[in-house]
Amino acid sequence: MSYGLFLAKVVTVLVGLAVAVALIAASSKGKTKDKGHLEVVSLNEKLQHMGDVISKSVLSPVENKTALKEQKKQDKLSAKSEKKKSRNPDHAEPDKRVYVLNFHGDLRASGVDAFGQEITAVLAQAKSHDEVVVNLESSGGMVHSYGLAASQLDRIKKQSIPLTICVDKVAASGGYMMACVADKVLAAPFAIIGSIGVVAQIPNIHRLLKRHDVDIELMTAGKYKRTLTVLGENTEQARDKFREDLDDIHALFKEYVSERRPDVDIEQIATGEIWYGTRAKAIGLIDDIQTSDEYLTNLAKDCGVFKIKYIEKKTLPEKLGIAAEESGDRLILRWLNRILNPQHYS
Repeated sequence: MSYGLFLAKVVTVLVGLAVAVALIAASSKGKTKDKGHLEVVSLNEKLQHMGDVISKSVLSPVENKTALKEQKKQDKLSAKSEKKKSRNPDHAEPDKRVYVLNFHGDLRASGVDAFGQEITAVLAQAKSHDEVVVNLESSGGMVHSYGLAASQLDRIKKQSIPLTICVDKVAASGGYMMACVADKVLAAPFAIIGSIGVVAQIPNIHRLLKRHDVDIELMTAGKYKRTLTVLGENTEQARDKFREDLDDIHALFKEYVSERRPDVDIEQIATGEIWYGTRAKAIGLIDDIQTSDEYLTNLAKDCGVFKIKYIEKKTLPEKLGIAAEESGDRLILRWLNRILNPQHYS
């Protein structure tokens, strides 16, 4: 009886949240709002400001005055150079610009939409003599989500714009699927690289439900419309098909990496193992050992370096939808815990 009351509470809360989201969504229907905006920050200006702050603190007044004069001299020379280029644009060499994007991936690669917006904005401006640098951090996740993120990077390559991926911490599994697209992959010495494999894990509580006289009716049209399930009874045929699907995804993953890094021994690296930066370089998974800070700071000496970020604006219904999803997950876990540990609820 207590289980029934608890389930009724779960359903009531979920229905209440769903109704609230639906009402707010209906009230905002028809309103067109900007979903987000682009932010551009000059790394050159940031580094200059940091240098000025340190100079004022550590240099004497005389040294500061000398440094200021030198800076003004350099600014005048730069202004003259720009003026000369504007007068003779056909003979002037174009300045290289570097566009920096960040991708911090979770299990669902939930930032892929904003990432796509950033790439679209960069491609509208970047030329073949420019460069795109992506600071990547991800231990992978859903195949289709990371497949889309990697495809977004492929758009840069199709425009013949040099692409560099920097990995300071981790680019594994789906994260490495993204990294291997680049012309050049850089990593910190102890960054985690690789994990070219596929894993799937699914709980099954069929026997638990049976003990509590709960039947699950699952009907499908199509032999393999459903293989392994959480609630129903799994069969060896279903398990074999599930393994077959995993092997097929793994084969596609290996092909994808081989096409983009043809010099690697794919059978050696596609075992699901991970390697740290220095070891990853030895087997060809990356091209050099270098942190993103070091690489970008060096570029900023000769190029304009700009960090690009698309800021998404979530509507109230979207925020409530996320909250409802998280609340639902917590309630389901509580329900399962109540069944598994009934002594705590007596």
